[in-house]
This record gives sequence, C-alpha cells and structure tokens, in this order.
Amino acid sequence: MPGVLPEGEPVPRDGSLPATARHAVGARGFGVYVHVPFCASRCGYCDFNTYTAAELGGGASRETYADSVLAELALAGRVLGDSPPPRVDTVFVGGGTPTLLPADDLARILDAIDRTWGLAADAEVTTEANPESVTPESLKTLRAAGYTRISLGMQSAAPGVLAVLDRRHSAGRATAAAAEARDAGFDHVNLDLIYGTPGETADDFAASLAQVVDAGVDHVSAYALIVEDGTRLAARMRRGELPYPSDDVAADRYLAAEAALHAAGFSWYEVSNWARSEAARCRHNLLYWTGADWWGLGPGAHSHVGGVRWWNVKHPAGYAERLADGASPALARERLTADEQHMEDVMLRLRLASGLPLDVLDETGRAGAERARAGGLLDADAYADGWAVLTLRGRLLADGVVRDLLP
Repeated sequence: MPGVLPEGEPVPRDGSLPATARHAVGARGFGVYVHVPFCASRCGYCDFNTYTAAELGGGASRETYADSVLAELALAGRVLGDSPPPRVDTVFVGGGTPTLLPADDLARILDAIDRTWGLAADAEVTTEANPESVTPESLKTLRAAGYTRISLGMQSAAPGVLAVLDRRHSAGRATAAAAEARDAGFDHVNLDLIYGTPGETADDFAASLAQVVDAGVDHVSAYALIVEDGTRLAARMRRGELPYPSDDVAADRYLAAEAALHAAGFSWYEVSNWARSEAARCRHNLLYWTGADWWGLGPGAHSHVGGVRWWNVKHPAGYAERLADGASPALARERLTADEQHMEDVMLRLRLASGLPLDVLDETGRAGAERARAGGLLDADAYADGWAVLTLRGRLLADGVVRDLLP
C-alpha cells in the first residue's frame, strides 16, 4: 500500500476519538469485526484485502497474526476506556479465509474480546470459512470456544462455475461442511451463493439452490457476480475469453432464488439475504445496516463509533509494524455529517424488509417515494402505514429507488 492517505483526516497516534463520539458508544448496538487477510489462493473475482503466502512478503505471518490483533484490541480498550464499556452484541470474523488460522488462535481472539468489553449473554459470534478449510475437529474447537454461527462460501454447486471463479473446493464440499457445522453444534449456518457467472446456466443455479435447501441451513446469502477492476476475472473478460455478466440474467437468477427459497420456508430480510426465522438473521450485518457502532480489527478493517469512521492500513506488515511501535494502525478517518448519515441511513435501511419510515425523507425524497409506490416498486400497504418497503420488483431496482429518495 503506498503511503498516500485517502480522503480523510489523520488519526492521532494513540487512536483517541472525540469525546462526542465516545459519549453514546453502543447505544444502538456494538459489534466487533476481525479481518483475517490470508487466503490459500486468490479467487479470480476477488478484490478484497487478502494475501496468499506468495503475495504476503516479509514482516507479517499467519503465525504471529493473532498477537497483532490482540495488540490492536488492547489499544481499542484504552480508546474506549473512559466511556461506559460497550457490551459486545456481535462478533464477525471475516476475510480472507479466517479458518486458515489455527482454531486455537480464533478462540484466543474471541476470549480477548470478551475480557476487553464483555460478550452479551446472547452474543452472535460468526466466522467465515471456505468449505475446504474446516474439519469436524476444527469446527468442534470453534464451537467450544463460543462461536455460534458460521458462513461458508459455497458460491455454486456446478463444477464448471467453480472453475471459472477459481474456487478450490469440490461441488459437494460446501454442503458437507454445513452438515459438519451442524453436527458440531453451531446454532446457525449460512451458505453464500454467487449468481450470474459466465457459463452458468439456469439449471446450474437451480441445482445450487436445491443443494442449499437440502443442506438444512437456516440462512442463505446470494449475490450477483460483480466484476472488479484489477481482478483476474476482469482481465479474462477484457481479453474476450469470457463474456461480461448480463443484467437480465442476474435478474432472472434473483427471481429464481426468491421463488426457491420462499418455497422452502426462507424469508428475505435484506435484498441479498434470506433466513428461516428471525433468530437466524445475521445480527452483525444488521448492526451495519442500522447505523450501530463497531470496531474493526485487522489490516484494512473499517470501524464506526459515534459518527466517526476510520480505516486501518491495508498491508499486514504495515499493520503489525504500527502496533509493535505502540501506534494505532488507523490510516485515516472521517467525521460523518448529518447529511452523510442520512444518505447512508436511506441507502441501507431501504434494502431491509423492515423498510424505511417515510417521515425521515425530505420533500424531494417523499416525492420520489410516491413515484416508486405508483410504479409498483414500494409496497402499497406499507406505504399507507408510513413506510417505504420494497416490493419484489423494487428489490430488482433497489439502487434506482434509493437515488429517487435522496436529495
């Protein structure tokens, strides 16, 4: 990562926050995100802040990574020490592939979060995992350590689609890992799908949905493939080796997902997420979507406390070096204005099945909401009750609806 700051103001060496930001920390919920930036190999579509062993370079390693995270956690405890200590409602360990770390390291990190702030009695604790990176034994260790939820990157049941995405696991490994997680005692199991991959047929996606339903999981996430600049997949498309994704195909796949999952007892609660029950919804993501506070640990992790958002240096070596020097790993931060917070509130809450209260919109936004209702993009009954709630067609056009509701 070059040493040029993105837009934002410098962060004090000790990571201290304005008193106004600390004053009501956790009032709308408090979560902890832990970023684990390691992958065994790079998927062709991925532009996340992740590193294979060959890409990592010197100054950082998986073996010492947990200690660096614990150092940032100690700093976080000091920064929020003068505030009423937040209760940790949710923990989410993402990546990368968190389960490339030893299960004992993931257990150490969770124990340190509990000792720093205290886990709520009903805390949701999630780890992401690639299907090939877990075993029945490692899953039992994670469950015994307090992890309650696991999110497995299935992406597809079709071998050809997995090959285009550069996934390493076999077509049946994700559902087998889901069964192992349930056997290990995980309360909630999610499977992630990606649809619209070049070469994927309608039958391929139907088979993926059928496998998900048969796996007995209680949560499903399904996302349209996004081709990011700088990825191997984008390069292949520029060379003409693969066609670009089709918006029409993506819409058809989304409708197929809604039909299959609804028939199997799932309900959507966010545009790309379905759950079998309210208890199965990802509470950590709901914290993000409803403007709560969270501390992000790890290189490249973002945090938000009391209207202040900051982001850490991206490379694991730079991250470790700053912490070893007793400094915050934060690269820069921004203080969100009231207009910026309103914009994000509309963007995120409109994507939820619970919807957005119409009375938070200004005159322009209310006029846009009325047009969306008249066009069948907002539910008429909810609208009559003072709420903007997307219809199924509205979910397909959610970004456009958001634009109409903003000044």
